[in-house]
Amino acid sequence: MAAPIDHEFVRAAALAADGSADPSAEFIEPHRALARRVKTLVAAYRSPESALHGSEQAVTAALTHLRALRSVQTASGLFAGGDNVQSPPDSAFTVNDVCDAHVLAAGAGPELADVTAALAEIAGAAAESLLTGGVHTPNHRWELSAALARLHRSFPDDRLLARAEEWLAEGVDIDAEGLYSERSAVYASIVTNPALLLLAEVLGRTDLVDAVERNLTATLGLIRPDGTVETVHSRRQDQRLSFALWPYLPHYRLLAIRTGRGDFARAARLAAAGGINDPDLLAQTLLTPDLCRALPTPDAEQLPRDRYLSTARLAAHVSATAHTVVYGGSDVPEHRRIRSGLACNPTFLRMFAGAAVLDAVRLSRAFFDLGPFRAADMEQLADNRYRLTQTLTSAYYQPLPKDLRRDDGAYRLVDEGRFSAAMAFPDRPQDEVSHTTRVEVDLRDDGADLRIDISGPSVPWSLELTFRPGGEPQGAVPLGDGSWCLTTEPLTYRVGDDEIRVEAAVETGEPLAGPDRSDVLRYDPGQDYTVVGGTDATTGNRVYLGGHGPQTLTLTLRATSQGMKG
Repeated sequence: MAAPIDHEFVRAAALAADGSADPSAEFIEPHRALARRVKTLVAAYRSPESALHGSEQAVTAALTHLRALRSVQTASGLFAGGDNVQSPPDSAFTVNDVCDAHVLAAGAGPELADVTAALAEIAGAAAESLLTGGVHTPNHRWELSAALARLHRSFPDDRLLARAEEWLAEGVDIDAEGLYSERSAVYASIVTNPALLLLAEVLGRTDLVDAVERNLTATLGLIRPDGTVETVHSRRQDQRLSFALWPYLPHYRLLAIRTGRGDFARAARLAAAGGINDPDLLAQTLLTPDLCRALPTPDAEQLPRDRYLSTARLAAHVSATAHTVVYGGSDVPEHRRIRSGLACNPTFLRMFAGAAVLDAVRLSRAFFDLGPFRAADMEQLADNRYRLTQTLTSAYYQPLPKDLRRDDGAYRLVDEGRFSAAMAFPDRPQDEVSHTTRVEVDLRDDGADLRIDISGPSVPWSLELTFRPGGEPQGAVPLGDGSWCLTTEPLTYRVGDDEIRVEAAVETGEPLAGPDRSDVLRYDPGQDYTVVGGTDATTGNRVYLGGHGPQTLTLTLRATSQGMKG
């Protein structure tokens, strides 16, 4: 027997749509926003729960937005605007909404005949370019394929399905842990998962539903107690951002209803805990009626719990007191560059203790300006115990061999991994200099113990702890500009009744630097950022401790919390 309708959920979805579908407003917006607004207006017109149900104003507004949308559609059928010129995938986002709106409008009767015709015209004009167009990111393949499938759904053409199948024949880029290759919460929730679910429906591909279920299962272990999803391991823009759980709501909800999974039902409840503010959700309930069914009984939260995603080299330990994440999966050590599409975030630990949040722990060292610690290897030593390791190597170069010297001095311009110069670096003998950093982390129910070993030549280092605003470090020495110096005295960061306590001790090496050492107590992003005047520095209440290596120190993090959620 099918589950009953969840009328409260449908009303909340209609209310969210009504809030963004003001039919009296004039909008000059990018093509994607115009198409999404038309879809929302048509959904509101169709839904008995909407204040715009059967509204002539909604129809008039939809036609106004469609004229604006058609005006930015070029002769190729692709849409103008945005950084990407004549972009098939960017246009696919718009066409996906246009096609969904067409399904809704075509089923609404003669009152929406003009809207249906305008949507068909826009979709038809784009079809040929989407059929032959290319992409430039992994998730674009699935967004474009979904647009082709939607076009076929409304305007059957076997060529469209064949092209979608051609893209899918490359294989969905999901790893053994259930993470897509971009490891991005933004693109998984907004692009890949919805695209694969649509393709599964149109093509009858249950394997694509399986991929989405695997990704949602992996994401369960990444949900943080503040209602966000962990992104430190992402290879896209969200690696430095906080990303909310709510975009995952329709996917967790749909698969919870269809599979009966209580853990997905719990995630769906968490995603809606702050209220339903997604204007697109109403259209999704009309297009996929199963979303309107009541959720199965959510599973109770099991604490403590652990998850180690070996492919991303990310571990999480969650107890009733603390939620701690350790990360060692940066792409920078292998590729030796900062680049869009690589995982570059140097944060290697963060901790939640209720309202007290340690957002980032980072370690920078002044070794040939090669940037902060980013582990090249993460080893699980035992349950909840990990070792992160990075060895940096640079070189001094000797004179060229006689047979490779040039009278004109015009040698090849080569990148040697640190900088570029017309010196034919690979042809020269070199004297290497190495520097190794090892961080051992023992995750506990009440926090974490760290042992940091810095070996190699004597260089300054600085450990940065960035706390989320809301409290103030007690026991540390203020340095100004929202930063403090931690010495051998304990530090307490308290927000309300929640707190994180930090103690540091030197095992070997010189004492920690005092507050007068401004040359040491600072974060250095490395030359890849500073050469262009940039930085990846954190914001918040920053606490530093530092010194000169070689050095071994321990750091004890202890949480006190009135109860964690998530």
